[in-house]
Amino acid sequence: MTTNQLLAQFYENYDEENRLLSRHGNVEYLTTMRYVEQYLRPGMRILEIGAATGRYSHVLARQGYEVDAVELVEHNIQRFKANTQPGERVTITQGTATDLSAFADNAYDITLLLGPMYHLFSEDDQLAAVSEAIRVTKPGGIVFTAYCGNDATILQFCFQRGMLRDERYKSMVDPVTFKAASDPIELFALHRPEEIAALRSRFDVTPLHLVASDGYANYMRPILAEMDDDLYETYLRYHFATCERQDMLGYSNHYLDIFRKGLRTQL
Repeated sequence: MTTNQLLAQFYENYDEENRLLSRHGNVEYLTTMRYVEQYLRPGMRILEIGAATGRYSHVLARQGYEVDAVELVEHNIQRFKANTQPGERVTITQGTATDLSAFADNAYDITLLLGPMYHLFSEDDQLAAVSEAIRVTKPGGIVFTAYCGNDATILQFCFQRGMLRDERYKSMVDPVTFKAASDPIELFALHRPEEIAALRSRFDVTPLHLVASDGYANYMRPILAEMDDDLYETYLRYHFATCERQDMLGYSNHYLDIFRKGLRTQL
């Protein structure tokens, strides 16, 4: 079975929409939107690559922005279309993050690459996806790229769930550095902040933010679910206040790397 077939099988049985609606998933969603909204201006065009069922695309389209979306998995595309409301200025195209040849150069003010880097394992594919996202973005435009974190997986999967006892998984983890090997059969590519920075450094971009987009929320799932609304709002304020702190990045399940196209030498 190919990687694309494995992904299709996974997302046909995974409820991404409700994950982002849960208390812990909402932390990631609200954090991402908080940073996107910092850069939104009236009349902007937005491209979302790997849009899944359209959680972000639809919200932005309903705010009046012109949004184009790209998604690989047919099941997600059908859900995306079903979620589209009358009057939304949104399109959905089937395609891959590594080949956006259907889209023009320098066309979008904001480009969201919020899912594909989870599932790209070779350096060539990762570079191609970031390169394509940059190509379709206007000079000075903003690119948002999401990654899965290595150390949250080590803590939650290897230790909390005890999978490090399994020889198969034990062999995938460096016993000294605890860097996990990313294997397509596991579906998710894992990164550390320094690896994200190294990948970004290959391009003429200006770094803006590296964010622990869900921070410690996944470790606190049952606690967050039981919090009253006032305490949850306080937790969100704490998270927003700390999500860019270097000492808080490593524990996050997801990172959000935000950069501006070009201008590296000017700033």
